[in-house]
Amino acid sequence: MKPKKSANELLSNGIIDKFKTRGFDGYYCRNCDEAVELIKTLIPDNSSVAWGGSETLKETGIFEMLKSGSYNLLDRSTAKTPEEQREMYAKHVMSDVFLMSSNAITMDGELVNIDGNGNRVACLITGPKSVIVVAGINKISYDINEAVNRIRNIAAPPNAIRLDCNTPCKVLGKCGDCMSDDCMCCHLVVTRTSRIKGRIKIILINETLGY
Repeated sequence: MKPKKSANELLSNGIIDKFKTRGFDGYYCRNCDEAVELIKTLIPDNSSVAWGGSETLKETGIFEMLKSGSYNLLDRSTAKTPEEQREMYAKHVMSDVFLMSSNAITMDGELVNIDGNGNRVACLITGPKSVIVVAGINKISYDINEAVNRIRNIAAPPNAIRLDCNTPCKVLGKCGDCMSDDCMCCHLVVTRTSRIKGRIKIILINETLGY
Protein backbone atom coordinates (compact mmCIF):
# COMPACT_ATOMS: atom_id res chain seq x y z
CA MET A 1 0.00 0.00 0.00
CA LYS A 2 1.28 3.46 -0.89
CA PRO A 3 2.30 5.72 2.04
CA LYS A 4 -0.58 8.15 1.48
CA LYS A 5 -3.13 5.33 1.46
CA SER A 6 -1.52 3.84 4.58
CA ALA A 7 -1.70 7.19 6.38
CA ASN A 8 -5.35 7.59 5.35
CA GLU A 9 -6.12 4.14 6.75
CA LEU A 10 -4.51 4.99 10.09
CA LEU A 11 -6.43 8.28 10.21
CA SER A 12 -9.72 6.55 9.36
CA ASN A 13 -9.28 3.92 12.06
CA GLY A 14 -8.62 6.64 14.63
CA ILE A 15 -11.79 8.48 13.63
CA ILE A 16 -13.79 5.23 13.76
CA ASP A 17 -12.70 4.90 17.40
CA LYS A 18 -14.16 8.38 17.95
CA PHE A 19 -17.41 7.29 16.27
CA LYS A 20 -17.84 4.57 18.88
CA THR A 21 -17.77 7.10 21.71
CA ARG A 22 -20.48 9.10 19.93
CA GLY A 23 -22.90 6.20 19.43
CA PHE A 24 -22.12 5.77 15.73
CA ASP A 25 -21.13 2.51 14.05
CA GLY A 26 -18.01 3.12 11.98
CA TYR A 27 -16.53 1.12 9.11
CA TYR A 28 -13.42 1.45 6.95
CA CYS A 29 -13.26 0.34 3.30
CA ARG A 30 -10.23 0.43 1.05
CA ASN A 31 -12.28 1.20 -2.04
CA CYS A 32 -15.79 1.64 -3.44
CA ASP A 33 -16.22 -2.04 -4.30
CA GLU A 34 -15.63 -3.00 -0.66
CA ALA A 35 -18.10 -0.32 0.45
CA VAL A 36 -20.84 -1.61 -1.86
CA GLU A 37 -20.37 -5.16 -0.57
CA LEU A 38 -20.51 -3.89 3.01
CA ILE A 39 -23.71 -1.93 2.38
CA LYS A 40 -25.35 -5.09 1.05
CA THR A 41 -24.90 -6.62 4.50
CA LEU A 42 -26.34 -3.54 6.23
CA ILE A 43 -29.60 -3.37 4.26
CA PRO A 44 -32.00 -6.32 4.76
CA ASP A 45 -33.99 -7.54 1.76
CA ASN A 46 -37.38 -5.86 1.27
CA SER A 47 -36.27 -2.74 3.16
CA SER A 48 -37.63 0.61 2.05
CA VAL A 49 -34.57 2.62 1.00
CA ALA A 50 -34.31 6.37 0.41
CA TRP A 51 -31.38 8.71 -0.15
CA GLY A 52 -30.36 12.34 -0.16
CA GLY A 53 -28.69 14.09 -3.08
CA SER A 54 -25.09 12.88 -3.25
CA GLU A 55 -22.38 12.69 -5.89
CA THR A 56 -20.53 10.26 -3.61
CA LEU A 57 -23.36 7.72 -3.78
CA LYS A 58 -23.33 7.99 -7.59
CA GLU A 59 -19.57 7.50 -7.82
CA THR A 60 -19.45 4.44 -5.58
CA GLY A 61 -21.89 2.37 -7.65
CA ILE A 62 -24.33 2.04 -4.77
CA PHE A 63 -27.34 2.96 -6.91
CA GLU A 64 -26.62 0.13 -9.35
CA MET A 65 -26.45 -2.30 -6.44
CA LEU A 66 -29.76 -1.05 -5.03
CA LYS A 67 -31.53 -1.35 -8.37
CA SER A 68 -30.42 -4.96 -8.71
CA GLY A 69 -31.49 -5.89 -5.17
CA SER A 70 -34.77 -6.77 -3.48
CA TYR A 71 -35.55 -3.36 -2.03
CA ASN A 72 -38.42 -0.89 -2.08
CA LEU A 73 -36.65 2.15 -3.55
CA LEU A 74 -38.07 5.57 -2.69
CA ASP A 75 -36.62 7.58 -5.56
CA ARG A 76 -37.47 11.25 -5.22
CA SER A 77 -36.73 11.86 -8.91
CA THR A 78 -39.98 10.05 -9.72
CA ALA A 79 -42.02 12.76 -7.94
CA LYS A 80 -43.04 15.34 -10.55
CA THR A 81 -45.40 17.75 -8.79
CA PRO A 82 -44.89 19.67 -5.53
CA GLU A 83 -47.53 17.50 -3.85
CA GLU A 84 -45.84 14.30 -5.05
CA GLN A 85 -42.51 15.61 -3.79
CA ARG A 86 -44.02 16.36 -0.39
CA GLU A 87 -45.48 12.86 -0.21
CA MET A 88 -42.14 11.36 -1.22
CA TYR A 89 -40.29 13.27 1.49
CA ALA A 90 -42.82 11.95 4.02
CA LYS A 91 -42.00 8.41 2.84
CA HIS A 92 -38.28 9.17 3.24
CA VAL A 93 -38.82 10.08 6.88
CA MET A 94 -40.54 6.73 7.47
CA SER A 95 -38.03 4.65 5.46
CA ASP A 96 -36.15 1.68 6.87
CA VAL A 97 -32.81 2.91 5.51
CA PHE A 98 -31.67 6.37 4.45
CA LEU A 99 -28.42 6.72 2.49
CA MET A 100 -26.39 9.90 2.29
CA SER A 101 -22.91 11.31 2.36
CA SER A 102 -21.61 13.91 4.79
CA ASN A 103 -20.26 17.23 3.64
CA ALA A 104 -17.47 16.92 6.19
CA ILE A 105 -16.34 14.76 9.10
CA THR A 106 -14.11 16.08 11.84
CA MET A 107 -11.12 14.20 13.21
CA ASP A 108 -13.02 14.02 16.50
CA GLY A 109 -15.85 12.09 14.82
CA GLU A 110 -18.51 14.76 14.30
CA LEU A 111 -20.62 14.98 11.14
CA VAL A 112 -20.93 18.45 9.63
CA ASN A 113 -23.56 19.11 6.97
CA ILE A 114 -24.95 22.14 5.18
CA ASP A 115 -28.25 21.83 3.31
CA GLY A 116 -30.57 23.98 1.23
CA ASN A 117 -34.04 22.46 1.60
CA GLY A 118 -33.08 20.54 4.73
CA ASN A 119 -34.63 17.21 3.75
CA ARG A 120 -31.28 15.40 3.86
CA VAL A 121 -30.24 16.63 7.30
CA ALA A 122 -33.80 16.14 8.57
CA CYS A 123 -33.58 12.41 7.84
CA LEU A 124 -30.12 12.26 9.39
CA ILE A 125 -31.51 13.74 12.59
CA THR A 126 -34.69 11.70 12.95
CA GLY A 127 -37.15 9.43 11.16
CA PRO A 128 -35.53 6.59 9.21
CA LYS A 129 -34.72 3.51 11.28
CA SER A 130 -31.16 3.37 9.96
CA VAL A 131 -28.94 6.00 8.33
CA ILE A 132 -25.89 4.95 6.32
CA VAL A 133 -23.38 7.72 5.70
CA VAL A 134 -20.83 7.07 2.94
CA ALA A 135 -17.83 9.40 2.68
CA GLY A 136 -14.51 9.56 0.91
CA ILE A 137 -11.31 10.34 2.75
CA ASN A 138 -11.39 13.87 1.30
CA LYS A 139 -14.32 14.77 3.56
CA ILE A 140 -12.19 14.64 6.72
CA SER A 141 -11.50 18.05 8.31
CA TYR A 142 -9.57 18.95 11.43
CA ASP A 143 -12.46 20.53 13.37
CA ILE A 144 -15.91 22.08 12.90
CA ASN A 145 -14.58 25.46 11.74
CA GLU A 146 -12.40 23.86 9.10
CA ALA A 147 -15.30 21.61 8.09
CA VAL A 148 -17.64 24.56 7.52
CA ASN A 149 -14.96 26.40 5.56
CA ARG A 150 -14.40 23.30 3.45
CA ILE A 151 -18.09 22.94 2.69
CA ARG A 152 -18.64 26.58 1.77
CA ASN A 153 -15.51 27.10 -0.30
CA ILE A 154 -14.64 23.67 -1.73
CA ALA A 155 -17.88 21.68 -1.91
CA ALA A 156 -20.53 24.36 -2.52
CA PRO A 157 -19.14 26.07 -5.66
CA PRO A 158 -19.02 22.94 -7.88
CA ASN A 159 -22.37 21.86 -6.47
CA ALA A 160 -23.86 25.25 -7.37
CA ILE A 161 -22.53 24.87 -10.91
CA ARG A 162 -23.86 21.30 -11.14
CA LEU A 163 -27.32 22.32 -9.91
CA ASP A 164 -27.31 25.67 -11.77
CA CYS A 165 -28.01 27.64 -8.59
CA ASN A 166 -28.11 31.42 -8.77
CA THR A 167 -25.55 32.00 -6.00
CA PRO A 168 -22.33 33.99 -5.67
CA CYS A 169 -20.29 30.81 -5.23
CA LYS A 170 -21.37 29.68 -8.70
CA VAL A 171 -19.83 32.86 -10.14
CA LEU A 172 -16.87 33.39 -7.79
CA GLY A 173 -15.84 29.79 -7.04
CA LYS A 174 -15.93 30.61 -3.32
CA CYS A 175 -18.52 31.40 -0.67
CA GLY A 176 -20.19 34.81 -0.79
CA ASP A 177 -22.08 34.31 2.51
CA CYS A 178 -25.26 34.89 0.50
CA MET A 179 -28.94 35.13 1.31
CA SER A 180 -29.88 34.18 -2.25
CA ASP A 181 -33.21 32.47 -2.97
CA ASP A 182 -31.08 29.59 -4.33
CA CYS A 183 -28.80 29.49 -1.27
CA MET A 184 -27.60 25.95 -0.57
CA CYS A 185 -26.38 26.83 2.92
CA CYS A 186 -29.70 27.42 4.70
CA HIS A 187 -29.15 24.80 7.37
CA LEU A 188 -25.90 24.06 9.20
CA VAL A 189 -26.11 20.85 11.24
CA VAL A 190 -23.41 19.36 13.46
CA THR A 191 -24.18 15.83 14.59
CA ARG A 192 -22.22 15.27 17.79
CA THR A 193 -23.72 11.99 18.92
CA SER A 194 -26.60 9.58 18.34
CA ARG A 195 -29.02 9.02 21.18
CA ILE A 196 -30.08 5.77 19.44
CA LYS A 197 -26.86 3.77 19.47
CA GLY A 198 -25.93 2.35 16.09
CA ARG A 199 -28.71 4.11 14.17
CA ILE A 200 -26.12 6.12 12.24
CA LYS A 201 -23.57 3.99 10.41
CA ILE A 202 -20.60 5.77 8.83
CA ILE A 203 -18.45 4.21 6.11
CA LEU A 204 -15.09 5.86 5.39
CA ILE A 205 -13.66 4.97 1.99
CA ASN A 206 -9.96 5.44 1.21
CA GLU A 207 -10.74 7.27 -2.03
CA THR A 208 -11.52 10.84 -3.08
CA LEU A 209 -15.27 10.98 -3.66
CA GLY A 210 -17.87 13.68 -4.22
CA TYR A 211 -17.21 17.34 -3.48
